[in-house]
Amino acid sequence: MKKKFDYTKPWTSPQRYRAYKEYNTDYVTALTDAAIASRYRNSYHIEPATGLLNDPNGFSYFNGKYHLFYQVFPYGPVHGLKSWALMTSTDLIHWENEGLKIMPDTIYDSHGAYSGTALPLSEDELFIFYTGNTRGADQSRAAYQNGAIYDKHGKITKFDHPLLTTPDGYTNHFRDPMVFKVDDQAYAVIGAQRSDETGTVVLAKADNADLTSWHYKGELHFTDEKLGYMVECPNIVLIDQKPVLILCPQGLDKRICDYDNVFPNMYVVADALNLDTPELVNPSTLHRLDDGFEVYATQAFNAPDGRVLASSWLGLPDIDVPSQADGVQGILSLVKELTLKDGKLYQYPVAETVSLRQAAQKLTLSNRPISQDTNSYELEVELSSSQTLYLFANADKTSFVSLHVDMVIGKLTLDREKLPVSWAEDYGYTRTTYFDTQSEKLKLNIFADTSSLEIFVNDGEKVMSSRIFTEPENTHLFADNSVTATFWKLEK
Repeated sequence: MKKKFDYTKPWTSPQRYRAYKEYNTDYVTALTDAAIASRYRNSYHIEPATGLLNDPNGFSYFNGKYHLFYQVFPYGPVHGLKSWALMTSTDLIHWENEGLKIMPDTIYDSHGAYSGTALPLSEDELFIFYTGNTRGADQSRAAYQNGAIYDKHGKITKFDHPLLTTPDGYTNHFRDPMVFKVDDQAYAVIGAQRSDETGTVVLAKADNADLTSWHYKGELHFTDEKLGYMVECPNIVLIDQKPVLILCPQGLDKRICDYDNVFPNMYVVADALNLDTPELVNPSTLHRLDDGFEVYATQAFNAPDGRVLASSWLGLPDIDVPSQADGVQGILSLVKELTLKDGKLYQYPVAETVSLRQAAQKLTLSNRPISQDTNSYELEVELSSSQTLYLFANADKTSFVSLHVDMVIGKLTLDREKLPVSWAEDYGYTRTTYFDTQSEKLKLNIFADTSSLEIFVNDGEKVMSSRIFTEPENTHLFADNSVTATFWKLEK
């Protein structure tokens, strides 16, 4: 008889940080079987074979392929001893699992290989910049900004010393280096907490071409507002030569920018980036990057084909989800292209995503539920009047996710209160976003998967990304009023 384990029981600190080699065969087999059998397993999203996935890392193009690393704890659905796993792709859609690549195996990352980024040095070498988490016997924390080289044969060689240590004036909540180039000079932004426990972003500059030496330039100024008690996962990309800063401020005052999630993912658009000062010139106010229930740690980079590509963790720190009972937690979003239109940031799945579509079906949604044999699909609908759509519904219309569109005031409300599985109740059951009402029609592209939902409004004007946990029979669609939609099953 196979042994069963309860993955939802609280994990002590020693359990979270035990060495990988200490997990026995019975445990690993049971964990793998549970994850494979999970009814929440997605069809076309990246998720871990077992354990917890969180931040996307090292998103880059190298050796003829896109490389997308992610932070993972393979031995449980909790935040434990983290490594980096790697997925590679030639088309941003079909991904190959390359396994674990950066392990917590040195004195500078003994308690976890935390988030970071990557930058090709040549056709043969990819530079990786990441945070090493360490803890003392008294559980005191130290953070190191570490470097490594990933070569075209798949070998990782870590630098024998940290590239940066935490400077005076900051706590050891100092992490997530994001490396980027301007005029062939490498820089990095790092998320930080000052000694007075306020959040900020710090800029560093490389001293040489092989990126083996760095120094700090100071804090990057882009707002006079207080950024809560910590900033995580800062990113800078250039879109049409305008800098866009993406960041995750923790503890941000909701009077600065209203949000409902435990922590928001935000962005700022500026006219220019002054790397000497350093500052964003004429920055916008802080905006929410995504208006759904679960999105965090978005990582973007300027790809060699001219596009700006991004991936997000569809999850949040400190939030448990139902799939943890199956020994697995966390997925990555679809890869999105970022663009600017009239100063607004747009996000939309990359053009290659259409390759997932199978034969198109025309559906007339009405008050009578339509049954589908899958929750892995894209639904496109154009609305000219107010309407409510119901997704992930059962046959008798008592269990569903609703999406209410108010065309008069330009408001979209996503409601998951009627789902049969509930979680994160402390943060509410609804999320709202607002859209431009100048057009007479609203276009929605809805990407559903077994346990996820990504909604793109007007080709990316607004985005709502969320996890959805429901029963296997909840595969129906219906609407308050009759509306025609295009439905595509999406390739597994």
